[in-house]
Amino acid sequence: MEANSEKLKQPTPLIAAGIFLGLGLGGFVDGIVLHQILQWHHMLSNVRPLTNDSNIDLNMVWDGLFHALDWLLTVVGVALLWRAGGRKDVPWSSQTFLGSILFGFGLFNVVEGLIDHQILGIHHVKPGTNQLAWDIGFLIFGALLIVVGWLMIKTRKVAE
Repeated sequence: MEANSEKLKQPTPLIAAGIFLGLGLGGFVDGIVLHQILQWHHMLSNVRPLTNDSNIDLNMVWDGLFHALDWLLTVVGVALLWRAGGRKDVPWSSQTFLGSILFGFGLFNVVEGLIDHQILGIHHVKPGTNQLAWDIGFLIFGALLIVVGWLMIKTRKVAE
């Protein structure tokens, strides 16, 4: 009977919540650390360099829109987690949840890195010397988080 009831468990709601939280948190880390604290780049700093007040204002607005998206992703993650918490068929696993967050955080890095840094070229992780190395490192770090997160989800402890 125990093995049969385990088959009825659905980890997907917990995984979805973790992925959305990871996407939002990944964006917040990028925006807070790289945009604000280190000031390595802003959303449009490669297209509109911070050389005059108009460009500074435009980059500030786009950084704000970026943070609004991060906030929205995080709120969706919290809402999904809340819904999952009310379900009896969702197995609670710290390993699955943390793995999902890492997966989402890495997914943010890979998608944002490919689109903004490589395809659109609107900014780079750290412009200037070794710019491509910083961009590739950002992508590798994101891919590593995806792999680690996926492995944590797949090897979760059933009885947790």
